[in-house]
Amino acid sequence: MHTATVTTNLGHYTKPIKSKVNTKSPEFQANYKEMLDLVQQLQERLHEATFQGSDRLLALHHKRGGLLARDRIELLLDDDSPFLELCPLAGYGQDGMTVGGSQVAGIGLVCGVECMITANIPTLQGGAWNASTMARGARISEIAWINRLPHIQLVQSAGANLAQQSRVFHPGGAGFRHLAERSKAGLPSVAVVFGSSTAGGAYIPGMSDYVVMVKGKAQVFLGGPPLVKMATGEITDAESLGGAEMHSRKSGVSDQLAMDEFHAISMAREFVSGLNWTKQTQLPIRHLRGLFDQPLYDPDEILGIVSANIRIPFDALEVIIRLVDGSRFTQFKPLYGPNLICGWATIHGIPVGILANNNVIFPPEANKATQFIQLCNMRDTPLLYLHNITGFMVGKKYEEEGIIKAGSRFINAVSNSRVPCITVVMGASYGAGNYAMAGRAYNPRFLFSWPNSKCSVMGAEQLTGVLDIVMRESAKKSGKVIDEEMAKASMEMFQTMVESESEVYWTSSRCIDDGVIDPRETRTILGFCLSVCYNAEVKGGNLYGVSRM
Repeated sequence: MHTATVTTNLGHYTKPIKSKVNTKSPEFQANYKEMLDLVQQLQERLHEATFQGSDRLLALHHKRGGLLARDRIELLLDDDSPFLELCPLAGYGQDGMTVGGSQVAGIGLVCGVECMITANIPTLQGGAWNASTMARGARISEIAWINRLPHIQLVQSAGANLAQQSRVFHPGGAGFRHLAERSKAGLPSVAVVFGSSTAGGAYIPGMSDYVVMVKGKAQVFLGGPPLVKMATGEITDAESLGGAEMHSRKSGVSDQLAMDEFHAISMAREFVSGLNWTKQTQLPIRHLRGLFDQPLYDPDEILGIVSANIRIPFDALEVIIRLVDGSRFTQFKPLYGPNLICGWATIHGIPVGILANNNVIFPPEANKATQFIQLCNMRDTPLLYLHNITGFMVGKKYEEEGIIKAGSRFINAVSNSRVPCITVVMGASYGAGNYAMAGRAYNPRFLFSWPNSKCSVMGAEQLTGVLDIVMRESAKKSGKVIDEEMAKASMEMFQTMVESESEVYWTSSRCIDDGVIDPRETRTILGFCLSVCYNAEVKGGNLYGVSRM
C-alpha cells in the first residue's frame, strides 16, 4: 500500500471533481459526530476480537516457551507489512462462540509475497474449532483460492469443540478437501506446527505441501495416548506417538524440524522466499512505483457526508472523490439513470470501474449498469460496487416499463462478469438491490461493511407492514377475526427480530461480509485488495446469457 503523493496528473485528462460539501454545516457536523460514535464502537469491538485468553493462560503459555498467535504472525510478516485481518468478528454475539473462532486470519506480505495467514489461538479454549471457526475458515479458504494466494497455517489446536461436534464435523471436512484442491492447482500451502494438532487437526499438516514442526513442542496424531490405549490397549506417550522428532525422522510427515518457534517461523519464510511466486497479472507501473495522487479531499470527511441513519440520503459521488486518485472520476452516462453513478478512476494507481447508488434503481439505471459492466469486461478493469440501495422501484408503472427485464439484465451482467469485483456496503443494502450490486451471493473477491450499514430483504418497518397486510387479507378470506392486541405484539416482536438480523454486527458475525471497516480506511483497504486481486488473472469475459429483451 503506497502513500506517495505526486503533483503531476500523469497524463490524465479528467479534471478533479470539485466537492460541494460544506464541512461547516450543521448537517455535516451532526453526521460526523454520530458516525464517529459508530466508528469508536467498532474499534471497541475489534479490540475485543483481539482477546487471546486470560492473563493466567497467557502467562502459562509464555512459561512453556510459546509465542502468542498474533506475535507469531507479526514475526512471520515482513517488516512494516500491512496485515488485512478478515472476518475478525466471526461469532460475535453468538452463544458458545469465541469472537473470531479462536483464530486469527488475514493477508500480509511474507518475503514480498501476499499470503493468506491463519493462526490458531491456543490460549483461547485451546484453539478448538467451533461453528464460527468453520464459517470463517470457509470464507478465508475461498478468498485464498479465488485470489490465488499461498496459504500459511500456524497450527496449535485442540481440534473440534466436542460440544459443537455436529456443527464442526460436517463442514470441517471441506477444509481438508480445499488443501487437496489447492495442491493440485499449484497453490502452495505451508503448515507450521507449534503444539498439539490432534485427530482432524492432524490432516492440516498431513495435507499441506510443506510442514515445519517445533522440536519438543509439536505433536501430531490421529488419536492421543488415552484413545490409543482404549482402542488397542497400547501404552505410549505423546512424544513417542506423534512428536516432532518422530515425524521428522520416521513417519516423514514433517519436512523440517525446528529447534524453537523462532526457527520454525524463519523456515516458513525461507520456503515462501523460494517459491519464485509471481502475480498472474502484472500490476500497473504507476502502482508499483507509487506514482499516483492522493484524493484532493480528506477521507476523514466521509464521516460527515454519510449519515448514521441510513434513511437520510447522501451523494455517493462525494464519497467516490475521497477514495480515488486525485479525486478524478470519469463518469459514464451522467445524465442517464442518475440514481446509479458509474465511471472509471484509479485507486493506488490501479484502474477500477465504480458503480455507486444514489437512490432506488429504475429501468434506466439497470440498463446503464449492464452496459457499464460490459465495458469494464472489455477493458479488463476490476469493478467496485458501493452500496446504498433500498432495491428496485416497484409499482404498476414500472412493471409496465419492464423493471423486471431491466433488472434481470443487470443481475445477468453481474453474474457473468469475469473481472474481479469488490463490494463495500456504505448504508442500506436491501432486497434485489443487494444482488444487483454484487452482494455476498455473487462472489465478490472481497466484501466490507461500514458500521452504519444494514442488510436484509427490506427495511424492518416495510417488511413488518407487508406481513401485517398479508395476515389481514388471509384472515379476511377465511372469515377469522383478528385479535388486535396479539397482532400488534406479534408484529412488534417480528420487527425487532428483523432489525436485529439486519444489523451490521449480526451479518458480520456470520461472515456475510469480510469485515466491518472504518470508512476513513476504505481507500487504503481497497488499494491493498486490488493488488491482491492481481495474483490471479484480471481479464473480462462474455457477459451474454439468455435474458429478456
